[in-house]
Amino acid sequence: MTTVRRSVLALPAAPLGPDNPLPALRLLGGTPFPAVDARDRAELPRDMARQLGRAPLRTLLPTRVRDGYGRERIPTDLDTIVIENDHLRVTVLPGLGGRVHSLLHKPTGRDLVYRNPVFQPAAFALNGAWFSGGIEWNIGAHGHGPLSCSPLHAAVVPAPDGGPMLRLWEWERLRDLPFQVDLWLPEGAEHLRVAVRIRNPHEHAVPCYWWSNTAVPEDRRVLAPADSAWHFGYERALRRVPVPRSEGGADHTYPLRSAHAADYFYALADGRRRWIAALGEDGTGLVQTSTDTLLGRKLFLWGTARGSRRWQEWLTEPGTPGYAEIQAGLARTQLEHPPLEAGGEVSWLEVYGPLGADPDTVHGTDWAAARGHVEDALERVLPRAEVDAAYEQWRAHAADADPGPLLATGSGWGALEVLCRGHVLPGTPFPESLLDEEQRPWVGLLRTGGLSNAPESVAARWTTPVNGVWRDLLESAAPAGPSTEYHLGIAQWAAGDLAQAVRSWERGLKNAAERWPLLYCLAVADRERGHPVRAAERFAEAYDAQARGGDPFVGAALAREAVPALLAAHRPGRARRILERLPDAVRARGVFRYLTARLLLAEGRTDEARAVFDAGFEVADLREGAEELGGTWSRITDEPLPDAYEFRMRPPGWPTPAG
Repeated sequence: MTTVRRSVLALPAAPLGPDNPLPALRLLGGTPFPAVDARDRAELPRDMARQLGRAPLRTLLPTRVRDGYGRERIPTDLDTIVIENDHLRVTVLPGLGGRVHSLLHKPTGRDLVYRNPVFQPAAFALNGAWFSGGIEWNIGAHGHGPLSCSPLHAAVVPAPDGGPMLRLWEWERLRDLPFQVDLWLPEGAEHLRVAVRIRNPHEHAVPCYWWSNTAVPEDRRVLAPADSAWHFGYERALRRVPVPRSEGGADHTYPLRSAHAADYFYALADGRRRWIAALGEDGTGLVQTSTDTLLGRKLFLWGTARGSRRWQEWLTEPGTPGYAEIQAGLARTQLEHPPLEAGGEVSWLEVYGPLGADPDTVHGTDWAAARGHVEDALERVLPRAEVDAAYEQWRAHAADADPGPLLATGSGWGALEVLCRGHVLPGTPFPESLLDEEQRPWVGLLRTGGLSNAPESVAARWTTPVNGVWRDLLESAAPAGPSTEYHLGIAQWAAGDLAQAVRSWERGLKNAAERWPLLYCLAVADRERGHPVRAAERFAEAYDAQARGGDPFVGAALAREAVPALLAAHRPGRARRILERLPDAVRARGVFRYLTARLLLAEGRTDEARAVFDAGFEVADLREGAEELGGTWSRITDEPLPDAYEFRMRPPGWPTPAG
């Protein structure tokens, strides 16, 4: 029989720590949506070209940046939910985005996915904290989703065959969409079923995004039913290449044969079955297939370059095997965001499980024979018609089923939206009982027409809902004190009305008893509008204003913004005064050690800057593909960059930005 039960997973884990207290007015690192060259765009299918760059994110609002983690791991018990039958044991982490941590094939004792032996957050998600391994669910926008390290609601519902099914659901706030993920194992089945539904309860179309990412050991061959792929690497160009081997290049279907990290979005022909597999030397491994709605398939590989191998170490334990990712998405590439129409929904079924094929054919030089053989093997063990029928059964009998008692609890944001707008969402309840302290101020605004009269520093900790309904409520809130103006400005900024946001923050600043929240927002606005010197002065003023209140958590966040801004504005003296006022424990963190090295460089003290590097430091939330460490090192010395700081992932010949 299939069972669903709670359990605990013991892992060395770096605690997530608190979220950043500052509003996420910009994308992390200021990274814009990847641009595609006009010449490349002209060669793309028309529907793909239309969807590239649709509705890019300008900010991360209303989410918070998650950067409170470090690199020190301690023994930790993580709550799990285990789905198990005679063939598979599926371990799910409901508190960490609903990630499938492991997919154990019991007859062979093999894990079909790459299972990370540690929990180590890194700054790969749109809003920061993310971790590698298993199967993750990405909704929102291009990149790893903002719920990567957040809790989801979880409960058992009846599966289409009458057995137990695990339902995960939440409200994704970047695009303001509720979604669900249903996982079940029919009795005797060797393959995990995963049904996904995204709903748009609004009266307007919303850009939609979904990619299911599966980490697999990188010593596999990756096969998909395609003869070409769109290659997208860290040189930021999208071009069509042959599969499995580009002209004069390595066979990328073996991840360890490529030098540099890259995405390969496979060009699957219309009408062909959607699948992707990662098979080892013996011809066995994991296969993923789906109904046709989940259109895209992709391979992400790290490659063998120094920076790529350093990232692999960074995300797990040095000396452990690396991984690649096989992925499936709603569009052909991750650069597309197809619209989900008003009142509409999109759903599909995915299946994950073991597959075995003749190793000589799988690893032969005839690509057409290899992928054809694997597709035939898949059809024998899991016919396409069976997958389609299972989806229809789920739609008819399980998708709207009421979940039982909660096994895990997510956030109260969905409950707040349902309370505000009266959405009816069968199968994914968001009752008022889910509301918690984070939503309390906004329930008050909804019911009384005003925000509570909290000090500005307290109100700044409230996460601002920014959709049009809440923006209207803030615009009419009474009385319109500094805290209301602060949150109204954030909602206006999220809507793209930058000038009005600035006016709101300036109005609030006139009467604010605590000025740093509004000064911070105005500093970001100055930087965005091309006034770096004024921005730097305002960042410093915000730091000085909070320092009198003595909140070291806020102080560290503001110092991290102020010091680089002051250095860019050629104000090293002011930057030094801020660093020297930080508590010793804060100044000892890797990121502030690095900022100290940059300050010393700006002061002309190159030898002392070199000494900081020689002593060693780790910037825990370094962004994927970050090059600033290498850029700063190159200003210190012509010597090769030490391995500890080598995180560059672009091919040779591409210039490295200065730190």
